[in-house]
Amino acid sequence: MDYVLHEVLELQEMALFKTTCLTKSKTMRALVSDQELKDIMQQDITISSRQLDEYSSILSKAQGMH
Repeated sequence: MDYVLHEVLELQEMALFKTTCLTKSKTMRALVSDQELKDIMQQDITISSRQLDEYSSILSKAQGMH
């Protein structure tokens, strides 16, 4: 699949935002004492990490085309 420049830029922006959210979740999780909230944050960390891997894979393919 060919990606146009604005699609690649949008994906880079989403990856940057997701990275910021992931960093915040990892940092804040260490400060939280409520176990249920820690569990929710851990789920977010797991999902965000998986999404960033997917974004990275797509970006690698897109940059290989240009």
